[in-house]
Amino acid sequence: MSTHAKRERLLLADLLETAGPEAPTLCEGWTTRDLAAHVVVRERRPDAAGGMLVKQLASRLERVMAEFTAKPYEELIQLIRTGPPRFSPFSLKQVDELSNIVEFYVHTEDVRRAQPDWTPRELDPVFQDALWSRLERSARLMGRGVPTGLVLRRPDGQTAVAHRGTPVVTVTGEPSELVLFAYGRQGAAKVELDGDENAIAKLRETKQLGI
Repeated sequence: MSTHAKRERLLLADLLETAGPEAPTLCEGWTTRDLAAHVVVRERRPDAAGGMLVKQLASRLERVMAEFTAKPYEELIQLIRTGPPRFSPFSLKQVDELSNIVEFYVHTEDVRRAQPDWTPRELDPVFQDALWSRLERSARLMGRGVPTGLVLRRPDGQTAVAHRGTPVVTVTGEPSELVLFAYGRQGAAKVELDGDENAIAKLRETKQLGI
């Protein structure tokens, strides 16, 4: 596993272990147990994980999620720590970095920021750049359902257009915060929104930016 993905994976496992199985998360309706089961199913049950994207597979995903949620919590955490089995595409370093750096960062913050006493993490510039790279590549896809024009902006001025249109809302923040905003964690993301007030209000009501 690559450095960033592995670090976030192990941090997520540690946080889940410390929080216990019934702690809240930023994922609406999910406890830490639900979140842990989701992570394991995504990596270990590709036959069911497709239900996250394909409606026809949703019922299968629901059944498999229930099966894994019922497992001992400690077992779920250990499965997260050890990573995917060898036959999984996620076991390949390149796939792990491409697919898991954002996944594990977001879910780590789902656990951290659901706690009342959380504070922002200091992330190194290399990790911030890696998150920005992923966000740039996916911005158009993620922004396809946004009701306004949307530009994501780093403090240094780099921008990614998530949706073309008017009026335009510009969301400014560190890549790590922009990722959280784009993945529906608007209330917890440390960002600034500039633009038409009505457009900003509509954007805030959008739980996820097209995903």
